[in-house]
Amino acid sequence: METKKIFIINGGQVFGHSGGRFNKTLFEATKAFFNNKPEFEVQYTDINEAYDARAEVDKFVWADVIIYHTPVWWFQLPHGFKQYIDEVFTEGHATGIYHSDGRSSANPEINYGTGGMMHGTKYMLTTSWNAPATAFTLPGEFFNERSVDDGPLFGFHRMNAFTGMEPLESIHFHDVEKNADIPGDMQRYEAHLNKLFIANDAEVAA
Repeated sequence: METKKIFIINGGQVFGHSGGRFNKTLFEATKAFFNNKPEFEVQYTDINEAYDARAEVDKFVWADVIIYHTPVWWFQLPHGFKQYIDEVFTEGHATGIYHSDGRSSANPEINYGTGGMMHGTKYMLTTSWNAPATAFTLPGEFFNERSVDDGPLFGFHRMNAFTGMEPLESIHFHDVEKNADIPGDMQRYEAHLNKLFIANDAEVAA
């Protein structure tokens, strides 16, 4: 049986009042989920630990699926996770992540974003929020009925598209500061992983 190669990234930065515990829990649960199954190989990175950008590029190139775990701070990625991406993707120029922005000098108006080198690779995103899910869905609430993926994380998804990667279904965790339901969230997350990677009609066949 051909194995699937999974690269798991914990972008849950430890900073200020944030201990990064929820994303660390997701990160460890993801590792355990795949490590217990012989049809998967796993590599992983925690952005709170020292890393070598060149070695991280190699992990991206190696993987069939990238799994990103991140909280959202002030409607963006934590600065440590953003620094990781800036350093690793820059190191990945012409070494496996992208070769150019895709345009040519003959016609620079078209084909922007088509210079990625990671076609065939997929990625999955988890995010955690203080905001409740209803802030994204109810009329008149803060995000104007715009979803996480089409709103605050739109740029993150286009970043991955720039490399040639394709998305798997995201999963988002809400109200984790004021009304956390960690057992319920973890149960929902395991069901999400089973649906994407294990079920008969899984999006990523083993």
